[in-house]
Amino acid sequence: MAYAIDRYNNTLLTSVEDGTVDQTTDLKFIGKNYAGYGEIQNENFLFLLENFSGANQPNRPISGQVWFDSGTSKLKFYDGTQWRTSGGGETGATEPTGLASGDFWWDSGNDQLYVYNGTSFVLIGPQNAGEGVTQMTSLEVLDTTSATRGIITSVIEDETIFVISPTQFDLNASQTALISQGFDRIYKGITLRNTKLATGGVTSTSDRFHGTVTNADRLGGVVAANFVQTGAGNTVFASIVETPDGGLLIGDSQDFQIKVDANGFDGVIQNVTNNGVIKLKTTNGAGELTHVGTVTSTGLIPGADNTFTLGSASLGWSNVYATNFTGEASKAATLRVGTDFRAASSSATNNTVAVRDATGNIAANLFQGTATQARYADLAEKYSTAKDLAPGTVVCVSTSTEYEVEPVRIGSTAIGVVSTDPAVMMNSEADGQYIGLKGRLPVKIVGEVNKGDKVYVNNAGCASTEINGGSLVGVALESNSDAVEKLVECVLKV
Repeated sequence: MAYAIDRYNNTLLTSVEDGTVDQTTDLKFIGKNYAGYGEIQNENFLFLLENFSGANQPNRPISGQVWFDSGTSKLKFYDGTQWRTSGGGETGATEPTGLASGDFWWDSGNDQLYVYNGTSFVLIGPQNAGEGVTQMTSLEVLDTTSATRGIITSVIEDETIFVISPTQFDLNASQTALISQGFDRIYKGITLRNTKLATGGVTSTSDRFHGTVTNADRLGGVVAANFVQTGAGNTVFASIVETPDGGLLIGDSQDFQIKVDANGFDGVIQNVTNNGVIKLKTTNGAGELTHVGTVTSTGLIPGADNTFTLGSASLGWSNVYATNFTGEASKAATLRVGTDFRAASSSATNNTVAVRDATGNIAANLFQGTATQARYADLAEKYSTAKDLAPGTVVCVSTSTEYEVEPVRIGSTAIGVVSTDPAVMMNSEADGQYIGLKGRLPVKIVGEVNKGDKVYVNNAGCASTEINGGSLVGVALESNSDAVEKLVECVLKV
């Protein structure tokens, strides 16, 4: 099974299949059961030990990776985008020697930071100004989830004037130093002091950015009068207003959208909320807002039952296509036959459409036409018997006055065979069993029989190849060597 290699932040880096070596990074990840893993594993340890020492940067870095640049004798790290020199510097009350360009020195005597430019030291800060600290300071603070956030503060004479942050977050209550100076929510970008959450992000004091900004009198180069406003000063656009294909999002949760589809030319009106609907409303002649219909995920539903009309007497739809129609139509009571519409009837009534009655029967005076096929193979008619006879039993006319047929015996004349699945069933309303008269069906036969043999009346409702002076029953359609009684497919010749 593959290994899932997760980063420290629990995001998936790569998956390593069994018996393989993954080279997503500058370290090689060994899959299960990979032969010869020792060299690879030991090289990985060596690369870590030497921090990938070399004049050329690693080819497949990931954020947080450390590299010793042997060309410049600098320790560097990868921030996800580029290689950067790691921090650090010399500390002491006197200027150090032997430093390279870009190296730092912390003057512990004056609590100031310098950078060496290759020739001399340049002061970074803090600069001594006023009574208190005046400097730009990098800080780590906690947000309301206790997560650490990196910011830069601008401090003048111990007062924090503004904060710079790459993200928006709310300060943890433990950050009293900043909170006491007018900060509670830190916004992405620059946040002036006293720009608090309670005021909706509006600075409550006179702290401002002063001076003319090229896009302050105008926004995006457009004067303020051309933007949509609230209240009585709503702007009337003098020209066409364009949006990208993404269109407009309407509502506090951006539920309703008007856009152009991904193909670039189909207009779309949609509700993006799960199970959301689109209601169609208009005002009637009495000035009442009327809910005409609702578009749902399953179809179009009218706003009220039996109230609204699709089309009109003067403006109708050319064609309506559907799989099923539910409800009453003006022509639903009749069926079009040629140019006429005819009603349905369960009786044999002239010029009506035949339908089943309550018992499932269809009435007609005469059926005309040709049947192209039947499901089963024989023509059968009902005859009464003393008891239910097994399928395939050869029967003759009974000598009893109580029933009509009985199993044949030697000397009797066969009239048919008890049918299993007759194709045509005559005298269906009579009592008794269906006796096959013509066609093919299984017949009870005793003794060996070969395909094509004639079979004749025998005893106990059976037939056999022995004539015995009996009448012909049929011709075998298959062979069977069993001497015992069995069913054999035959063509009836009774």
